[in-house]
Amino acid sequence: MSGASVVTRFAPSPTGRLHVGNIRTALHNRLFALRHGGRFLLRIDDTDAARSTAENDQSIRDDLAWLGLVPDAMVRQSDRFALYEREFDRLRTAGRVYPCYETSEELDLRRKVLLGRGLPPVYERKSIDDPAPDGVAPHWRFRLDHGAPIVWHDLVRGDQKFDPSLISDPVVRRADGSWLYLLPSVIDDIDLGISHIVRGEDHVSNSATQVQMFEALDALVPHFAHEALLVAAEGKLSKRFGAIGVGEMIEAGLEPMALLSLLARLGTSQPVEPKATLAELAAGFDFAHFGRAPAHFDFADVEQLNARLLHHLDFAQVADRLPAGASEADWLLLRGNLAHLCEYDDWLPVLDGDLDPPEIAPEDRAFLAEAAQVAAALDWTADPWPTLTTALKASTGRKGRALFHPLRLALTGRDSGPEMAPLLKRIGRDRALARLDAFAA
Repeated sequence: MSGASVVTRFAPSPTGRLHVGNIRTALHNRLFALRHGGRFLLRIDDTDAARSTAENDQSIRDDLAWLGLVPDAMVRQSDRFALYEREFDRLRTAGRVYPCYETSEELDLRRKVLLGRGLPPVYERKSIDDPAPDGVAPHWRFRLDHGAPIVWHDLVRGDQKFDPSLISDPVVRRADGSWLYLLPSVIDDIDLGISHIVRGEDHVSNSATQVQMFEALDALVPHFAHEALLVAAEGKLSKRFGAIGVGEMIEAGLEPMALLSLLARLGTSQPVEPKATLAELAAGFDFAHFGRAPAHFDFADVEQLNARLLHHLDFAQVADRLPAGASEADWLLLRGNLAHLCEYDDWLPVLDGDLDPPEIAPEDRAFLAEAAQVAAALDWTADPWPTLTTALKASTGRKGRALFHPLRLALTGRDSGPEMAPLLKRIGRDRALARLDAFAA
């Protein structure tokens, strides 16, 4: 597959914020294009003027930018109405779109009648010679060809086959002239040269009708990849990602690559591992790895991946987001104990500040007083931690937790953290002695 032949697109409607399902679709389109050296496009599907907002349009683009899913180009459907009109006229001239005048109530009644007779509720075409009602504007349907089955090989679902006679001719334009999703999407895909359409399995039946639309417009049918939907522990994911979106992730200090690393592998048998770049994720991305079973999403997995990712990030990858004066040595010292990048700030008082003496068990106070005396006599130009603990083990008989935990607590104010040998050297002699001396009284 040549890179020049691969063009994918992500086509959100600006009627709300992105949710995790949207993000997964955008990611998979981006990774597939990246792996094959192709192009990834953003198409804002804003034909629904009543529900689309400029605020949501901007938020979608901002969220994609934060995630690193930057498109190679962007279009808006609201700028392309002239193109839709031209192609619609082609189809009308060819008899592939036709006017209809039924009300929604009439259609609903007819569906009930068909179901009552045990028949599929397929739209019954009116004769083209039927007179148009006076003063009634038509809606328009695409006329499906009821001949050969509609078939394609789906990159996820395998061979697909639909009987067009069991599908209702879809409405493509409302009576007020506004567009529904199906036809403008096909016209855009042709015009933009989309080679692969990657979306959720809830669009499979749409694809069946769109295959004939591509053919009616004398265009090659793109490749399809219909992915199983994400589900949460309690069922289908919220359309709005529950209470968590990109804004909340930013506020929580989560790394975008933690989420993307999970979404790139959910639904496959591949191990989920934190990756630092999209290029790393793209290298192993293949629709052949995805199964048809629903993929289970748990935000706790993002949290775990976030910590694992931070533990391996180089200083250069985070330097611009750390406090002024942060050093590479400090980052390497602390990163293994961070679950979120914002926690780095919490360690600054341990490294450079004055700590309030923590609560110490009475039986440990005399031990820490002795530790202060031993520490004062050490050669701090060497490695003080093993020298200090070896001396205290010999003089007090303590070992294991009884030896190490009171020292860590007194020196850092914390029960856990980085290895004490490099941490104690970073804290320094004067600060360490001051913290131990607090228990010498």
